[in-house]
Amino acid sequence: MTSIDHTPRPTVRKAVFPVGGMGTRFLPATKAIPKEMLPIVDKPLIQYAVEEAYAAGIREMIFVTGRHKRAIEDHFDTAFELEHALELAQKEDLLSLVQAIKPDDMQCVYIRQARPLGLGHAVLCAEPLIGQEPFAVVLADDLMVGTTPILAQMVEAYEQVKASILAVQDVPREHTKRYGIVDVAGKTNQLSQILGMVEKPMPALAPSTLGVAGRYILDSAVFDAIRNQPVGAGGELQLTDGIAALMATQRVYAYRYEGQRYDCGQQAGFLAATVDLALQRADIAPDFMAHLRAVLAR
Repeated sequence: MTSIDHTPRPTVRKAVFPVGGMGTRFLPATKAIPKEMLPIVDKPLIQYAVEEAYAAGIREMIFVTGRHKRAIEDHFDTAFELEHALELAQKEDLLSLVQAIKPDDMQCVYIRQARPLGLGHAVLCAEPLIGQEPFAVVLADDLMVGTTPILAQMVEAYEQVKASILAVQDVPREHTKRYGIVDVAGKTNQLSQILGMVEKPMPALAPSTLGVAGRYILDSAVFDAIRNQPVGAGGELQLTDGIAALMATQRVYAYRYEGQRYDCGQQAGFLAATVDLALQRADIAPDFMAHLRAVLAR
């Protein structure tokens, strides 16, 4: 029987954002603009993701980028000309808004993924910056909101078990073929040990209806687990394969988060997020709701 490592681990201080994808589902918009910079109302997707990590106490943001992703770096950089112009115009609210994009105690680091070789490969690119620490992986395509930010919920859960955690949600059985599906011990517990994982199973073969969402907290041992996996089609390395291998030596947990997930990698999810978040804005909601009522009345 494989022994479980109970060595105390440090808290989660770093987050990896794999942002090297081409965003082909949103062409032509993403021909020159990174999909992570597409705005939900007036804030880009990547900023929502970074703010969620920051709210969880994470201060080092590691972006695994590709070609044509310079706009992400510029977004989290200081814009001297813009700030100076806002200051001269005495637009203090807008100046504060711009300066808050990157708090002084937050560090942004960028590493290039030379070729798109899968999510596992993107995470592996961050290994030199992670070292032996536990770390978060945040997929910006999944916009996730909750009264308590989702990643903050997961960091709290991590402090209980000191083991890798995957965010999961109940999905309709007919949709299991869209997700990585986990089999867990304790079918109704919020935090449950994962017994097995199946990537996009047909509904009749799915061990449960718990689908993996785009938030992970992982032990650094996952790097070796990913590296030791056979290369798949197109030379890709998959993160789910690495996590499945990690389960042979460590406990891995599923966490049923409290909140709402929007799949902003799909147009319908992107539009749903835009509508819902606009309706939560006091400065926008009245006029926007009036427009929606007029549309529905046609």
